[in-house]
Amino acid sequence: MKTKVLTVIYILIGITYTVLDSHLSLIPGLVLKGLIIPFLIIIYLLNARQNRRITILAALFFSFGGDVILSFSFIPGLACFLLAHIIYAISFFKTGGESLIIPKRIYILLPVILFGAGLLCLLNDNLDGMRLPVITYTIVILTMVVAAINRYGKVSRLSFALVLTGAILFVISDSLIALNKFGFPFMFSGVAVMTTYIAAQYLIVAGVLKESPGEFI
Repeated sequence: MKTKVLTVIYILIGITYTVLDSHLSLIPGLVLKGLIIPFLIIIYLLNARQNRRITILAALFFSFGGDVILSFSFIPGLACFLLAHIIYAISFFKTGGESLIIPKRIYILLPVILFGAGLLCLLNDNLDGMRLPVITYTIVILTMVVAAINRYGKVSRLSFALVLTGAILFVISDSLIALNKFGFPFMFSGVAVMTTYIAAQYLIVAGVLKESPGEFI
């Protein structure tokens, strides 16, 4: 029951911030946005009593930092999310069990590589001094997706599907930020970015929690 209530609150806070973002002044917007990830941390702690991972908590902590710091400065906020992706990737790669993807079915990763190459080619002419940071960030977020794919066969199908879907949505969210910032602005970008981000974080946490039997979801 506690988890369901917290999940509803998490979703409602996310929706409220997403809808009202453009109408909020700095402090109210910062407070509302800053409440999103802490509720997800509480959900994780309540449901991972026997098998808490410091890596998942660290990734969520840096995500929280990114949410807050991005309101003031892009590069430090980006660095926080970069660390969150690195830590998620490490956590996914450390999932116990025999790997069925790397190196046995490496060809499965081709769509990930093509997506990254296509995104960088699209953004290339508008990156200027941000070229190296964007390339680095792209490599890291796609590595996180590869790590999620590599969980295949090591965990239940539900856990695998949730984490992979979350990882993909995270990449979509970050890609939308990049497109909007570097030459391809579009309407309702904030709504698209936050919707995919909120869903991504929740699905990743839900998938990790589903690695072990429990009542979550």
